[in-house]
Amino acid sequence: MKVLHIIPSVSPLRGGPSVAVRTIAKGLLMHGISVDVATTDDNGSRRLRIPLGRPIVEEGVRYWYFPRQASLYTVSWPLSRWLDSHVSNYDLVHIHALFSFAATAGAFWAARRGVPYLVRPLGVLNTWGIRNRHPFLKKLSLSLVERKVLAHAAAAHFTSEKEKCEAELVAPGTRSVVIPNPVATIEVDRQPPTDLFLSRHPELFGKRIVLFLSRVDSKKGVELLLHGFAKCRATHADVGLIVAGNGDEKLVARLRKQAQELGIQKDVVWTGFVEGEEKQALFAVSNVFILPSYSENFGIAVVEAMASGLPVIVSDQIGIHHDISRAGAGLVVRCDAHEIQCALNQVLDSEPLRESMSRNACRLATEFSPEAVTARLLRLYEGLIRGGLSFVGHAR
Repeated sequence: MKVLHIIPSVSPLRGGPSVAVRTIAKGLLMHGISVDVATTDDNGSRRLRIPLGRPIVEEGVRYWYFPRQASLYTVSWPLSRWLDSHVSNYDLVHIHALFSFAATAGAFWAARRGVPYLVRPLGVLNTWGIRNRHPFLKKLSLSLVERKVLAHAAAAHFTSEKEKCEAELVAPGTRSVVIPNPVATIEVDRQPPTDLFLSRHPELFGKRIVLFLSRVDSKKGVELLLHGFAKCRATHADVGLIVAGNGDEKLVARLRKQAQELGIQKDVVWTGFVEGEEKQALFAVSNVFILPSYSENFGIAVVEAMASGLPVIVSDQIGIHHDISRAGAGLVVRCDAHEIQCALNQVLDSEPLRESMSRNACRLATEFSPEAVTARLLRLYEGLIRGGLSFVGHAR
């Protein structure tokens, strides 16, 4: 089986989607599948410094990078021309995007060459995004482009039931399957990366730490977190907050100003983007993880935190919040500062609760392991190639 994955960017700065496609590709490769990834040199406001137009092997997977001509919709005509010439070489195409040139070009050329394709929308069909992210342009693009992309797809690949239900409101009748994102376990070594991190941030010594790790974006609820943390800090003098992630500079500046106005600027550490040992150290040094997003189709960082043994607090807009509640792996709150405060107090004030949630979190995280998810994807791929569209309704 030869599978081509198409995604606008695999830059770490793009967060979960880039992490997921790399994990998916690596998992498929381990099962003997021939895997290529076609993408662009997008790296946020910059470009990846990498050879273009020829295969680059990374962990056994072939990546094809093409120049981005425009940041809006990540337009890349060289990518489209390559797809025109090469997409027929594959048995299946898995597209990771919507409202993107790469997704549109991938769907067009796959359909033109008679190759079945899947679309993973990455949460862009969620209610919050449709209402708050360029709503007029999205509605126009939905009617002209995206609904056609979905209509001709073998299936839409959603990563949670919540994402699927919200997508059906704007694209009813879409053939769909629900398979979660695979999340690789992060090895947590408390020494020496933790000591190194604390040496850089001595203000955190002796504190119990609340960790937010995600892109700093308006949909992530960081302003709610700051308000809730400030109220928690008023009764818990030994608590600190780490905000780990990159984001729009104006938004980050506004959030820093908010922390200052709330009087918690000395209790909040802003690390920017983290990866590797520094990311491991954050999980190791923290006591609880929190993600109060207004919209999140899955929540890779949440699963990473659970795999490292952290109890989690998430909003009821996180795609896997039902799983977390069912497993007793954390607390689920509305997007409300008071509820965030109460949840923080509850977790911080009870060591038995933290220990119970930690055990449950580790168990739940195994349901999203690369091994478990890859097995489900393989069954889907094989069924689509053999049985076509009729297989989708029976996929599990």
